[in-house]
Amino acid sequence: MSDTPTIEFGSFDFFCSQASLPFCSLVGQKFMPTCYARNLEFYGYLIFQAATIVMAVVALIMAFIMIIHIKSKYTAVGRKEVVKFYYYYCLYIIVEVVASTGIIPMYSEYYPWVVHTYFGIVGATCTALLFSGFVSFQWIEDGTPKSLWLIRVAALLSFGLNFAASFLTFQSPQMFDPKKPLILFVLFFVVNGAEILIYFLMQVFLVVTVLDEKWPLGAILFAAAFYIIGIVSEFILGNEICNYCAHYIDGVFFGFTFILLSVMMVYKYWDSITKEDLEFSVGKNQTVWEIKEPTYYNMNDKGQPPRPF
Repeated sequence: MSDTPTIEFGSFDFFCSQASLPFCSLVGQKFMPTCYARNLEFYGYLIFQAATIVMAVVALIMAFIMIIHIKSKYTAVGRKEVVKFYYYYCLYIIVEVVASTGIIPMYSEYYPWVVHTYFGIVGATCTALLFSGFVSFQWIEDGTPKSLWLIRVAALLSFGLNFAASFLTFQSPQMFDPKKPLILFVLFFVVNGAEILIYFLMQVFLVVTVLDEKWPLGAILFAAAFYIIGIVSEFILGNEICNYCAHYIDGVFFGFTFILLSVMMVYKYWDSITKEDLEFSVGKNQTVWEIKEPTYYNMNDKGQPPRPF
């Protein structure tokens, strides 16, 4: 198809013409980007998005490091809730790599199920981020079964809703037309985008109205900026980036990279608004208070303790 589609509500055609997204071979008019990142052949297998695979490995390593640091802050508010978002983010990385790099070919009978899972994981990750943001306001006591199950159930419902919408769109075309996947478009862009936007607005409101320190505001604003750059790079400027970089990398790589930076800044923001554990804090001007056994003196004739030598 020679004509480049325009942005249209309810249609993935324009976005699929800019980036090789996991669902583009199944949805819409089957538009594909005109510029691809270079592929690699490995023992007879053709690997797509090789640079993205490297970045995915880096993202997983960074995610595990952030998880370890979060779990080490035993008294931090929302520690257990925030770490769940990073677990979902790790699952998102794995599913994104499987769906985008040819590990499971597009012609495989299992590929649609990978796409269904991709939509579900993206929805669950965005929902987990939103509900982890509610914990900062202490509407529900953090770390309690009620708080943790709220995130689990909300993420599971989001996963199920997105998975079902994808399944009905691609596997049951009599119910949802895959050429005009309005429900899937609303869930993927509108609902997920709204959850992320609400999270960022809540955190800005928290910093401005509640916290004494304003430095965390910079971290959350950087997170928002990196996320916007990543989305624009992947979904809007994919072909331009690919041509400018001589096919070595494309918008998918930039999108993956900047979303990773956004997730890292979310961790930095959360770390800056939580207090350090007193048990593990180390400072150069520490004062150690120690209780010793009392010392008894023999009184002299005037009822006063003797002078030290």
